Amino acid sequence: MKIDSIINFLLVAGAVQGFLFNFVTLTIRRKHGPAIIYLNLVVLFISLNNLQAWLPEAGYSSGSYFIKQLIVPWYLLVFPCFYSFVRHFLGIQDKIKGYVKIAFILFAVQVLIRSILIFWVMQSNEPDPDAIIEKFNVLEELVNIIFSLYVFVLAFILMFRKTALYKEILDYDDVRWIKIFLFLGIAIALLWSLGLTLRAIKGFEDGAIYYPLRLATSLLLYWISYQGLYRYTLVQDRVQVRRGIRSNKKRAVPTTQISNSSLEEKHARDYESVRDYILSSQQFLDPLFSLKKLAEEFKVSPGHLSRLINKYGNKNFTDFINEFRVEQAKKIIRDPDFQNYTIVAIGLECGFNSKSTFYSAFKKFTSQSPSEYKSQG
Repeated sequence: MKIDSIINFLLVAGAVQGFLFNFVTLTIRRKHGPAIIYLNLVVLFISLNNLQAWLPEAGYSSGSYFIKQLIVPWYLLVFPCFYSFVRHFLGIQDKIKGYVKIAFILFAVQVLIRSILIFWVMQSNEPDPDAIIEKFNVLEELVNIIFSLYVFVLAFILMFRKTALYKEILDYDDVRWIKIFLFLGIAIALLWSLGLTLRAIKGFEDGAIYYPLRLATSLLLYWISYQGLYRYTLVQDRVQVRRGIRSNKKRAVPTTQISNSSLEEKHARDYESVRDYILSSQQFLDPLFSLKKLAEEFKVSPGHLSRLINKYGNKNFTDFINEFRVEQAKKIIRDPDFQNYTIVAIGLECGFNSKSTFYSAFKKFTSQSPSEYKSQG
């Protein structure tokens, strides 16, 4: 199979996947906030752009000169919509200006100018009308890449230089995935600039010079659609789960018991104090909670505290804390008030720092996965 056939297949596959993504996300029962709307627009415009690029390569070309030359600049809307998605995802839409309206105005003006230009060359006696339209294509793309790069730079500054604006969201998401996307965007911008430069040089055909860019955007479509929806849903669920834990005070009931009542009474009381303090303060909900931090709060050495937990709790500190977390998760997973939230969000809000550690600890203490436990409720 030729490389152009592979890329064309990826183009249409990415476009179909994008349309399916839009259909699924907009038909699920969850309420759709502005962030999800903008994310769907990002995916939609990339899909439309890829589909528009694929149709001529696949031999689907209109006999109408006007339709053939009416190339719609869908790509112009991608970066502004993604920037608006980021603003709403971070909860700072009132602090940072968006550029979607400007992008749509620029988009409409370009489509209008192109339409007028096509009608003009069709009515004129120009010996090479295609050359005139091609000059407009290059000029249009130059304007669009400058505008897109401007919005892209604003997003870059926001994520790396204005972290104080979105520090609250960092409790729920480290936003590394957005930063990764921005770095990927740099690579795409370089490919786009290279393609535009080569396009302006005679002897290069459009299809060939844009193959790398089309492939990159197709792959990016898969990645950003999954990450954006997954991360946004997870953050929203974590916010609601955390509020529910605090408002309803659904606290875990630890199963640990002192193993030997004849052991030194002072150490036994110390252990009970530590255990009751962790339970009442819900310190175990903090994923950064550590033996060192707990020892500092009780003004004892970490070694002494570790020995107390091992001796009276019959487990090491990690299992000691994770048991509280698992008990908390068990209560929430089967609570009707939390049925619409993802299990991963519940695990993270119960103090685990990743899905894998949550699932591993849950199975260790219950011999079931969280999903199996939920299904039996």
